[in-house]
Amino acid sequence: MRVTVDFTPSIQGHVGIGRYTGELTRALLSTQRDCEIKLFYADPESRTPGPPFDTLPRTVLSLPNKLWRMAILLCSYCPIPLDRLVGKSDIFHATDHLLPPLRLTRSVFTLYDLTCITHPETHLPLNRYFSQLMMPRFLRAAHKIIAISECTKQDAVRLYGIEETKITVIHGGVDSYFSPASPEAAAAVRLRYNLPERYILYVGTIEPRKNLITLLEAYRALRNRETGVKLVIVGKKGWRYENFFEKLEEIGLEDDVVFPGFVPDQDLPAVYTMADVFAFPSLYEGFGLPVLEAMACGTPVVCSNTSSLPEVAGKAAVLVSPQDVRGWREALDRILTSDELRADLRQHGLRQAAGFTWESAARKTCDAYREVYGYCD
Repeated sequence: MRVTVDFTPSIQGHVGIGRYTGELTRALLSTQRDCEIKLFYADPESRTPGPPFDTLPRTVLSLPNKLWRMAILLCSYCPIPLDRLVGKSDIFHATDHLLPPLRLTRSVFTLYDLTCITHPETHLPLNRYFSQLMMPRFLRAAHKIIAISECTKQDAVRLYGIEETKITVIHGGVDSYFSPASPEAAAAVRLRYNLPERYILYVGTIEPRKNLITLLEAYRALRNRETGVKLVIVGKKGWRYENFFEKLEEIGLEDDVVFPGFVPDQDLPAVYTMADVFAFPSLYEGFGLPVLEAMACGTPVVCSNTSSLPEVAGKAAVLVSPQDVRGWREALDRILTSDELRADLRQHGLRQAAGFTWESAARKTCDAYREVYGYCD
């Protein structure tokens, strides 16, 4: 099968879907011999991907994201097929929330979440309007939908009436390099980012959906009882991050919260490993990969009890309602003060994370390709 993968999220360095696209494509290349992979991406800078993707055939569209989205919108309604523009293949795998109108090429669409409907306030207005207008068209047009969690699948069925048989749930994986770091590696990373001796860790974008103000409030209450434990927030500023920093200043925690900024993948395992506990209070996640990464590094996890997170965390994390400040304070306090609980969560987390691999995701994705390849209109 000749499969074109939309590599745009990876080439542009998008945090969540970029990792999904890159790791899934890497696993497809190494494990699925009956898939001939080609890349397509929209990138005004026409960048070249790194190994092992640099040797793959590719079609590069030198358009900014907004123009490419507008082209897809207009051509979808005209309708004008764009098969030639994305390159000739048997299957086009849409990984970037976009599905160009295609006439000669079958399509697989990865659906991450439907927060444009469930949590519209967490999106920029133009992104929200585009998603609300086009997502139903994309889901109807795709020959097969891959949902990254059962939660996302049920949202698609409930909100858009998509047939369950059209949707296959395929969880993402956690790369093998996410594992407990050696003392030497940890010491080097601690020095590089000036990390404190003890800390609560969050990894992800700073934006409203991540619900970090609840974490700040819980940390403030905890700090009155637990001295010497800092809060470390790893990640870039997203959109509408101003409220978070205003709250940080208002409650006087500027000296207790550490911001290393973006940390590259090679250093993340050590950052996870050294944390006393990983906190992930997100309001909604299509999958929640940082939870698995923390578990794979042997870090105890507290996460929200909503959306896909219970599905991903299983019984290996402490689950708390995302808006329950007291519940978050108590959960963090229990873990920080109990060696036994930390050890128990560490062992359960390592086992839970081991069940999510990109090799398994690639195998199931290729099965979806085969189903679409043999599909008859």
